[in-house]
Amino acid sequence: MNQLEMIKEAIEYIRKHTKLRPSIGLILGSGLGSLVDEMTDSIEFPFEMIPHFAKPTVEGHSGKLVIGNLNGICVVALSGRYHYYEGYPLSVVTFPVRVMGLLGVKKLIITNACGAVNMEFKPGELMLIHDHLNLTSNNPLIGENIEEFGPRFPDASEIYTKKLREIARNAANELNIQLQEGVYAWWTGPSYETPAEIKMIRILGGDAVGMSTVPEALIASHMGMEVLGISCLTNMASGILPQKLSHQEVLDVAKEVRSSFQSLVKKILFRMDQ
Repeated sequence: MNQLEMIKEAIEYIRKHTKLRPSIGLILGSGLGSLVDEMTDSIEFPFEMIPHFAKPTVEGHSGKLVIGNLNGICVVALSGRYHYYEGYPLSVVTFPVRVMGLLGVKKLIITNACGAVNMEFKPGELMLIHDHLNLTSNNPLIGENIEEFGPRFPDASEIYTKKLREIARNAANELNIQLQEGVYAWWTGPSYETPAEIKMIRILGGDAVGMSTVPEALIASHMGMEVLGISCLTNMASGILPQKLSHQEVLDVAKEVRSSFQSLVKKILFRMDQ
């Protein structure tokens, strides 16, 4: 069974349980998954119940796909995600994005919790992603290309859609939320970066570093989706401050900014749906 057949089985299962047809998708990063609690008329699918979905193993990622209405807008949300460092191949990491695409999603908001490399940024701020660095020496598009998904050699000059970034800036201004903007660097993890590696990332032009988002954005762009990336800066990256990093810090700061993050996403959704 190839990946297309597996995706079709997952979609068939989902569509047996709901008649909702969302065109906007959300991927909610570490500590940010509670946004699904505000959805109405929703149905939840634990990942392990959907054919060919794996079970996530990371704290802060509940691992469920939720379809419902958020502020009256029909969306499909992933509360939790898979990571490359969990040992999954990238085809598994990005499988839910492929499913979202064939479910009819045209616009995808990808969020994450990550470390700030740019020393002008502060923990607790949000960052709009305008480009990324792939530092993993891997790419989810390696392997057989299925034409139903997209072209063999996709353009990557605008992974994060300009018009969605403009919507996000305007929404942040309306809410008086400071929204930084920068380049997100994808690191494999699970170990945090060394101070020397952070210096390298800064020299290369990275403003933030994390362990997700890039493979999902590449797959979404390959399928013709418009992509918006928003990072929650939960800590200063390794070596910037005289303290060790911990995943608990990530979860704690994400919890502190939950209200402003959720307000921003809902405002963006409203503008995207117009």
